[in-house]
Order: sequence, then C-alpha cells, then structure tokens
Amino acid sequence: MSDQDEQEPQEGTSPEEQGSNKDISKDSATIIEEAVSGSIENDNDESNEKSPDLGLILDIPVTLSLELGSTQISIADLLRLNKGSVVELEKEASEPLDVKVNGTLIAYAEVVVINDRYGIRLTDVVSESERIKKLS
Repeated sequence: MSDQDEQEPQEGTSPEEQGSNKDISKDSATIIEEAVSGSIENDNDESNEKSPDLGLILDIPVTLSLELGSTQISIADLLRLNKGSVVELEKEASEPLDVKVNGTLIAYAEVVVINDRYGIRLTDVVSESERIKKLS
C-alpha cells in the first residue's frame, strides 16, 4: 500500500464522512435533528450544559402560526368573496387550533384573551420524537 492509500481519519468526522467526500454536505433537517438529539442526550448529563450544536440554532427566528381551519373553494367562489362574506371551514368549532412552526405541526391549542389581546393555551404538544421525524 502506498502512503496515499493509507489516510489518517480526520478528527471530528464520522466513518461515513471519512469514506466519501460527496457525503460531506448535510441538509438543514439533518443538522437540526442532530442538534436536538444532542441536546436531549445532554439533558440527561449531570452537567446540564446546553449542546454547543444547539447553541448555533437557538437565535434563528421561526414563524409560529395557528390554523383555525381550512376549506377548498372554486376560483369563481373566491372571486365572489367580499366584505361580510362567510366561509365555512372543515374543522368543527369545538376542535383545538393547530399550532405550527414554519408549517410543521407542533401542538394543539385553544384561544384565550389576555389583556384585550389574543393568546393561546396549549392543550396538547406533539412529542419531541414526532417533531424530529417530521423534520426529516
């Protein structure tokens, strides 16, 4: 074997990354999943320090939205909408709202009023493992 055939593993790389240069790039969902998984594992450590990987994403802004319901209408009906029009949604009034972060369902909630402003009370939260699966 020549010196070129024997390569020392690079520090901080996994065996998969060492095997092929074309596999080096990761998509953002994989990076987030690894960071969140690392923070969950670190929560079990006695040190209670946050994962350095998670620290990289903590300041990234995300959009939190609430979905009251939805429906499908024809373009003709859409063009007829005006002030005072009522559109019936598929969700029943007693059902909780969907709470989404960047379009991904993370929880369910009900509407509350806090000092003359709308707010929400979470009634159920999608498990961390389910949220991570949806990122992939």
